[in-house]
Amino acid sequence: MQQHIADECEVPCGGSDADLAQIKSEMIEESRIHDIADWFKVLSDPTRVKMISALIRRELCVHDLSRLLEMGQSAVSHQLRYLRNMRMVKRRKAGKTVYYALDDSHIEEIIQATLAHMDHK
Repeated sequence: MQQHIADECEVPCGGSDADLAQIKSEMIEESRIHDIADWFKVLSDPTRVKMISALIRRELCVHDLSRLLEMGQSAVSHQLRYLRNMRMVKRRKAGKTVYYALDDSHIEEIIQATLAHMDHK
């Protein structure tokens, strides 16, 4: 059983000896904080995480993804738009077929790091 730790001090305290002004000056900029939160919101949808999981393996077209995920092609395209807008996936057109792949290796690294953290005991 996990031990519960109170969110507040048991008795009023004066805080730690941390230089809060220094820490605040080194924190991520406010606009970037919102960008990060928006980025993770995209990953809050299990369907989009499944798409990324498939695209880690190889480049796929909408038809392939719709069969893998057992979804309609329009629903798959809708979800891919979110991933493209956040630059998590990119597309390549070959004739009339559009193929999707991870935008870069950082996407897979983030997913793998998340899995490693979840498995960490």
